[in-house]
Amino acid sequence: MEAKFPEFEEFKEKREKIAVVGLGYVGLPLAVLLGRKFSVIGFDIDPARVSELKRGYDRTEEVERERIEEAEIEFTTQPEKLREAKLIIVTVPTPIDEHKIPDLRPLKAATRTVGRNLSAGSTVVYESTVYPGVTEEICVPILEEESGLRYMKEFKVGYSPERVNPGDKNHTIEKIVKVVAGCDEETLELLSRIYGSVIEAGVHRAPDIKTAEAAKVIENTQRDLNIALINELALIFHRLGIDTRDVLEAAGTKWNFLKFEPGLVGGHCIGVDPYYLTFKAQEIGYHPEVILAGRRINDYMGKFVAESTVKLMIKEGKQILNSKVLIMGITFKENIKDIRNSRVIDIYRELQSFGVKPYIYDPHAEPEDVKKEYGVELLKSPKEKAPYDAVIVAVKHREFLNLEPDFFKGISISKPIIVDVKGIYDREKFKECLLWRL
Repeated sequence: MEAKFPEFEEFKEKREKIAVVGLGYVGLPLAVLLGRKFSVIGFDIDPARVSELKRGYDRTEEVERERIEEAEIEFTTQPEKLREAKLIIVTVPTPIDEHKIPDLRPLKAATRTVGRNLSAGSTVVYESTVYPGVTEEICVPILEEESGLRYMKEFKVGYSPERVNPGDKNHTIEKIVKVVAGCDEETLELLSRIYGSVIEAGVHRAPDIKTAEAAKVIENTQRDLNIALINELALIFHRLGIDTRDVLEAAGTKWNFLKFEPGLVGGHCIGVDPYYLTFKAQEIGYHPEVILAGRRINDYMGKFVAESTVKLMIKEGKQILNSKVLIMGITFKENIKDIRNSRVIDIYRELQSFGVKPYIYDPHAEPEDVKKEYGVELLKSPKEKAPYDAVIVAVKHREFLNLEPDFFKGISISKPIIVDVKGIYDREKFKECLLWRL
């Protein structure tokens, strides 16, 4: 006998609830958005996180207190509460391990939790980035085993890839088209109406779950490859003695030139997602070349910045052993607290290999998070260990944008050596300094 699955109107009238599993950068904004129109359960395994959210505080700074308090959300750490929901949305992270292999442990753990608390007639939707096939080939069997329910008869699944851009207050989730996919037409219709009721930009209905999974994983793979091309060009132009930024500015005057910039490629998406696709490709017997080549180039850039810094110091007659270098910024992008998969740490470790003493200052990152993730103590002030032999500005935080040459002179030993990874500073204005731009 098949279970009865609720209609959209039952969610709209709040006779049925929606649960969001994982309240991080993806889950919380989604839960708050859904909480404007539906009755929502927000579940997370971190008691401190849930306690903060109950008080209206979001440590990621993605959602304002007023929006949290206005939404109808019951925050909880009790997995049993998931039994009250007939639509459960899983938004846990999908990282890679030290061998660049997809780490599905958080996803599998969340799926087991959901499965143990899955009631008949429920639909489970995944938003986590995965390679094609994960939802139906890995998650569904776990849900069946843990719940004792039959797929397609007593529970269904869908996939709707997250498109959250941390720190971006313009491209918020309701303003970005939402891709949705379901295991059947009824599920697709339900998800289209649920998401469509809160996503202002509308929804795109993918023909099946694997297509939606593939669409998500190639979004950031494409971006990764474009950045890799510019990074490789930067490596070439430096050997030719040409300023990369000048070249890009000139080329950018053509209407169809794609305006990407060189830089470090980290974070939980661009630096990770391509490995999910290449893992699956190799599993089915195809060795991807272009994608992995782009990854190798982007993963090399931290080492290149560190080596270039050391070369500049040597040319200025500085002794490398026990020299001091300040690195400004450790988050994976500007104006956020997120340090996941930050490639700034590559600069730090490469400098250490030369015998340099690197220090990191970041006005946004949480010191305890950096200590736990990378074993590095953040400076409380950029002047704390001054004077420095060189300064590397690695992240384009708003606090760094308008720094004057005098600031760098005040924290430097003799003539300032400034390694400007993001191309923030004007060469003419900083002509009294040794300014190097990626």
